[in-house]
Amino acid sequence: MIIAIDGPAASGKSTVAKAVARRLGIRHLDTGAMYRAVTWLALHEGVATDDEVALAGLARTHPVEFDYADGASIATAVRIGTHDVTAAVRFPEVDAAVSAVSAVAGVRAALVERQRELAGAQDTVAEGRDIGTVVFPSAKVKVYLTASAEERARRRKLDLAAQGHAVEQDEVQARLERRDTYDSTRAISPLEAAADATLLDTTGLSVEQVVDAIVALSRAAL
Repeated sequence: MIIAIDGPAASGKSTVAKAVARRLGIRHLDTGAMYRAVTWLALHEGVATDDEVALAGLARTHPVEFDYADGASIATAVRIGTHDVTAAVRFPEVDAAVSAVSAVAGVRAALVERQRELAGAQDTVAEGRDIGTVVFPSAKVKVYLTASAEERARRRKLDLAAQGHAVEQDEVQARLERRDTYDSTRAISPLEAAADATLLDTTGLSVEQVVDAIVALSRAAL
């Protein structure tokens, strides 16, 4: 069974998806980290974020890998090529460039294929922006998470602070809102809820409440 969790940046996808995977004892797949890994590699290699041919080539020739301990639901590392980018994919410079890279058709084609390979035939909680609409349109459970711009900015600021990056919340919110607009209006796989997705506004909910709701949907779908 595929559980598809979509939503904008800082809506709680990663935290919730990991908790759902742990609760159900199944594999977690962070597709956003895959786009971030390609973005990091592009920056590392000096590839311009508007060089679509080169970006697509990076995505095709440098498959993203996740390391999992035996029987574990959550990956312990994200790698692209020979690089461990577990921490680097969350750096502000990657955050600022990932939307442009993610909008490249060749990058999306390569990573969607890779995402389907990684999920294989196993039960998976997959999170991203086009999981229920493009990657796994036949997923048994589809959830679209959202939250107010203010709440999402607060969460992202806390995440960045924990990594040692000091940023103002207004700056974070402006960046998130620009990314929302960019992701929602791009021609390729725009950010949108699948028609059959359950919408969950997480603004006033605890992580546990959101997880409970998704686990209940998942068990009802079995």
